Amino acid sequence: MSKTYKIIGLMSGTSLDGLDLCYCHIWEEKDTWEFKIEQTKSVTYSKEMQLELKNSILLKADELLQLHNNYGIWLGEQVKIFISEQSLEVDYIASHGHTTHHQPQNGLTFQIGSGQHLANVCGISTICDFRTNDVALKGQGAPLVPIGDQIFFNEYDFCLNLGGISNVSFERAGKRIAYDIGLANMILNYITQKINLAYDKGGEMASNGIINNTMLKTLNSLKYYSLPFPKSIGYEWFVKEVIPIVDDTKDSLENLLHTAVHHICEKVSEQLKLNQTKNNTKLLVTGGGALNNFLIKTLQEKLGDAIKIHIPSKIIIEFKEALVFALMGALRLEEKANVLSSVTGAHKDSCSGVIFIPN
Repeated sequence: MSKTYKIIGLMSGTSLDGLDLCYCHIWEEKDTWEFKIEQTKSVTYSKEMQLELKNSILLKADELLQLHNNYGIWLGEQVKIFISEQSLEVDYIASHGHTTHHQPQNGLTFQIGSGQHLANVCGISTICDFRTNDVALKGQGAPLVPIGDQIFFNEYDFCLNLGGISNVSFERAGKRIAYDIGLANMILNYITQKINLAYDKGGEMASNGIINNTMLKTLNSLKYYSLPFPKSIGYEWFVKEVIPIVDDTKDSLENLLHTAVHHICEKVSEQLKLNQTKNNTKLLVTGGGALNNFLIKTLQEKLGDAIKIHIPSKIIIEFKEALVFALMGALRLEEKANVLSSVTGAHKDSCSGVIFIPN
């Protein structure tokens, strides 16, 4: 048995709900990577911090870099608190950071959360900046989680993540394929925030609405959905393409949410059916959307009997992405590929992540 890496994976997603910390033991045994999640924690963003992160795409360069450093310091402080609370023995931090800019078509991607500041504050070597190398290799720099699907969750035919964005991964001809399907919690949370509600718990409000056909048709016809993969989207796309549609639709919140859920489920089921190769297909669903009962019920109805949804334990639902970044950190330390070109469209697989030593 090889070395066991004791790593805290950090993840902040596009849904802007908070920071996930996942302390894992990860090791390789007989050419198979194994994991054990030892401790987890979620830190909810304050209203001020949520707004600051949300508006970060509007900042001038010097202001953005200041936020990059400050957020790195904040991440380091959260790591320190977590370690102290749980008396953890930690080798490395693997941090995704928070994506502020994602324009792979222009060769740009940026995740704030300075690795050097983070490492200095918590005193532990930190691996971050997992996307830049792939974008430099002409890839999308996203999605990254499929390496974890391939290594940790390969008993499922499809792995669907319903975070701020919906993305899917699956095997085809011996290669892992993955891409952002489109919208998920980002649009749902945007709608509920109109009444200062963080999210629609269990999809209760959405379940009481009816479809607004004009809004549904407009969302379904967004150009992104017709593009071939590999492809990915970021918050800029949502601001430019989706927010105007929601804001121009004069209807009840329940109807907006109901329509958005049907849109999400239609687009997800379309893609899964398109790539399905057999009956009795197993679909793993994680991310916050897996806790939205109305969304899952609607999705299963649209998928029919041939694709069965599997909802894992709550800890996997909520911390799978943070776990995968811990894995990516371990692979970086082993100098093994952790970003797949079959997923991102890059020239080649890469071993990505920059290591920062504390001073």
